[in-house]
Amino acid sequence: MITGMNHAGLVVKDLEKALEFYHGLLGLQVIARRERAGGPIDEVVGYPNTHLKIANVGFDQHTCIELIQYANPEPDDRPTEERAVLGGSHICFDVDDIDATHQALVEGGATELNPPVDIVPGRRACYMQDPDGNWIELLQIS
Repeated sequence: MITGMNHAGLVVKDLEKALEFYHGLLGLQVIARRERAGGPIDEVVGYPNTHLKIANVGFDQHTCIELIQYANPEPDDRPTEERAVLGGSHICFDVDDIDATHQALVEGGATELNPPVDIVPGRRACYMQDPDGNWIELLQIS
């Protein structure tokens, strides 16, 4: 059975630009970088002649996000920006100053959905998208 969680993965268009956002702007640590091409990775992802550029960012090897750039095959654009869609997902980050973080991410290329709002006393949250359309939630608990 399941013994723990290893990582969450996000497909990005350009790994270097994604690293500018997740490492440079959000401040996540770059834990590992690698490329995978052909062989077993073809079987794992189900595409012949696969070429992936990968970086793990986060806090440690088991609290991280795997950013994946498909160099081959090239990824399709996201068909919708809707959140209420099967397969839709998001990653939530705890923050200590949601207003400042929200502003910095929007200025850094994130797409704003809503400004931070009080959900219940002591909890403020907002949704946004990273530059590739992946959903991010910011949560401040006081």
